[in-house]
Amino acid sequence: MKVLIIEDEQPAAEKLKRYLLKHDPTIEICSTLTSVESSIKWLNTNQGVLDLIFMDIQLEDGLSFEIFSSIKVNTPVIFTTAYDEYAIDAFKVNSIDYLLKPITY
Repeated sequence: MKVLIIEDEQPAAEKLKRYLLKHDPTIEICSTLTSVESSIKWLNTNQGVLDLIFMDIQLEDGLSFEIFSSIKVNTPVIFTTAYDEYAIDAFKVNSIDYLLKPITY
């Protein structure tokens, strides 16, 4: 399974990586991105190789929902955030789950 992590907090990204690889060591983390801008650029050229995206909502340069306004995201998304007020918005895009931080194994 090929996974993209979009998370601007380094400790949270590292923790998610550890949990994913503990669950399935064959998971390939294709990239870890920290901003809306870098995510749009990366997804424009690489989205076709992904099976799943883990995406925080608050990124260093805005809300991740801006990604969906800029490009069509066909890959299933699991939102990982500390904010419960965005759950409805998350399911209006290609979201399959909504995990509240702190995430535990």
